[in-house]
Amino acid sequence: MLYQLGRSLCRTYFRLFFRWEIKGAEHIPADGPVVICCNHIDNMDPPLLGSSISRKVHFMAKKELFSVPLLGPILPRLGAYPVSRGAGDKGALRKSLELLKEGKVLGIFPEGTRSKNGQLGKGRTGAAFIALRSDSVIVPAAVTGPYRKFQRIKITFGKPIDLTPYRAKGINSETVEEVMEKTMNEIAALLPINPPN
Repeated sequence: MLYQLGRSLCRTYFRLFFRWEIKGAEHIPADGPVVICCNHIDNMDPPLLGSSISRKVHFMAKKELFSVPLLGPILPRLGAYPVSRGAGDKGALRKSLELLKEGKVLGIFPEGTRSKNGQLGKGRTGAAFIALRSDSVIVPAAVTGPYRKFQRIKITFGKPIDLTPYRAKGINSETVEEVMEKTMNEIAALLPINPPN
């Protein structure tokens, strides 16, 4: 209930204050586990991504946010779960795999931090590892900004990446790197050559 309310409020906000455009939402599978891998340009990316599709999207959020009064208690109801940044968080990994086993959707920003210039950075391999360990597909996504009032903000979803051939090779560091490189290339293909400033 709270998630649906939050999504409705976000949709209203983006429609009123931005020239919001969604492209390729039909590429999101109607059911089953999905990992959406998206570039990261602003703190508004998670609500933009989450409100752009009909399925509920779960996100990792830095654990410090869960200690913030008022915000912390409602984050889990909004689909967020804590992660300790800067170190391998086995609890967050387990939670990610549990959600995917339940057929849920994860939203992950593989760069790990916001881009300061709008250019796509290097992807960290955690997203690829999580996707390979589950039965999910990866859906590449790209946000084109910047977030300026009454200017265009666009999110584009690409076609799902079938990980079956990669899983057949065995889940190892080489395969994980290969999947991450494929994913980042697919995200890059959704972005304009010269991103707006």
